[in-house]
Amino acid sequence: MPISMYSVTVPVFIQHLNALSGILDKAAAHAEAKKVDPSVLLGMRLYPDMYSMGRQVQEATRHAARVTSALASVDAPDLPNTETTIPELKARIAKTVAFLQGLKPAQIDGSDGKEIKLKFSSGERTYTGLSLLLGHSLPNFYFHCTTAYDILRHAGVELVKRDFIGTPAKA
Repeated sequence: MPISMYSVTVPVFIQHLNALSGILDKAAAHAEAKKVDPSVLLGMRLYPDMYSMGRQVQEATRHAARVTSALASVDAPDLPNTETTIPELKARIAKTVAFLQGLKPAQIDGSDGKEIKLKFSSGERTYTGLSLLLGHSLPNFYFHCTTAYDILRHAGVELVKRDFIGTPAKA
């Protein structure tokens, strides 16, 4: 039996976004305990030309919303990248999770062969639903979640792999 496009998008994104929200809780607790301004953690980068920790969270939510909205042929939620605090980033994650929870399997299943055109700064690209998901969106989503985790771990926030993986969401 083939795997449904819904089962490899919505539950996976929800699981890792909820984990990312939990990681932000640990970052807030760490900042409070160590008397560090949380904005310092949000502004940290692994290297000067990489996105900040806060932007990593924004990008993870953007990739999850963008691909699922394209697969389901619905508008993505407005995510304008204006968050500057941990509570604002957690609200962004919650908004994305709520959007994902509103999607039904029938909206996404069967979209593997669907033609999807996306505009990038370098121009427009055409994908199938499956190639967009597996070759672009999931790798980017995991990259940004992992990088946010890594930045906070490097900053001394006590995180373990279980924090990154989270609790599987129901399909």
